[in-house]
Amino acid sequence: MTVSTEETAAGVRPRRRKKGRTGKIVGAGVAVLAVGAATAATLGFGFSPDKAADNQAHLPPTTAKVTKQTLNDTQKVSGDLGYGDSTALASRLQGTVTSLPYASSVFQRGNTVYKVDNTPVVLMYGGVPAYRAMKVGDEGADVKQLEQNLKALGYSGFTVDKEYTSDTADAVKEWQEDLGLDETGVVDLGRVLFAPGAIRVDGVKASLGAGIGPGQEVLTYTGTSRVVTVQLGIGDQRLAKKGTAVSIQLPDGKKVDGTVQRVYTVIEASDDPNGDPETKIEAQLTLKDAKAAAGLDVASVEVLFTAAEHKDVLTVPVAALVALAEGGYGVEIVDGSSTRYVKVETGLFAGGRVEITGDGIAEGVTVGMPK
Repeated sequence: MTVSTEETAAGVRPRRRKKGRTGKIVGAGVAVLAVGAATAATLGFGFSPDKAADNQAHLPPTTAKVTKQTLNDTQKVSGDLGYGDSTALASRLQGTVTSLPYASSVFQRGNTVYKVDNTPVVLMYGGVPAYRAMKVGDEGADVKQLEQNLKALGYSGFTVDKEYTSDTADAVKEWQEDLGLDETGVVDLGRVLFAPGAIRVDGVKASLGAGIGPGQEVLTYTGTSRVVTVQLGIGDQRLAKKGTAVSIQLPDGKKVDGTVQRVYTVIEASDDPNGDPETKIEAQLTLKDAKAAAGLDVASVEVLFTAAEHKDVLTVPVAALVALAEGGYGVEIVDGSSTRYVKVETGLFAGGRVEITGDGIAEGVTVGMPK
């Protein structure tokens, strides 16, 4: 049921129905909408034709005040603190594994990650994976990022661009000499691991002394920055937008500020062989103070998302809203022994309260709270 209303000088009030032959009012009543509830509570007011609003017997059972406050649309979800996605590193060299790192080892630009036939595989920074041997005459983004790394490591005498010139080859020979490699001026495929930045070894797959060939997995690695990964339902994707500030509670209760860094969609297979896959939103969050999680490699955390914040708005309990016959919502304003219905516009819903605006709505105004 809904409240049927008509405009009067006093405000908006329920419309009276026509009398039946017996002279009694037929079915006067108000249906009160409790937003989010499964059913609506119904109150019979029994309005008289002349003084419905003035009848003390028909005042709402309880009341509440319109308050001015800040509303926050928040939600707390569980997350996993770690180092983010793990990447598999496969060898491109043929030979015997003669050196391997330990799990959790950290490597930076120019460091040797592992060795094959006692020759190093070196980390350099870049977004383009190594896919070919690089030599004089080659051009491309991979050549440019190689030259950028050589320059950052202290080698010079060439122009950083997309062209592999004889000057580039001379710098490569110096680099090869420092690594104990044959000074060919050619960067063999598999000699360099390009990664976006410093890496942390997540797990080691190869065995020391074992033979290895192209395509065989050596290890897995991650970035070195701690991140928090959370999963949200599709209906909660408003919470996770890139750049959104969050609050992260660590296992020891300490709260750390964080930021949504990445948001992407994942599809999870159902546990039921006949079930449909489930689509979820996954987000990675960075910690503002990276040192705050020192000593925690992996841990469960709580993340508080704030999707929206409305400051200094007028609010009432959600249960004070009534549905109007002409559409929208209203509230019952109580003024002494009289009441009147006023149409309102709703804003943010949060914490059991709702933001409202409308004629006569002000801080301190009393509204009805039906059962």
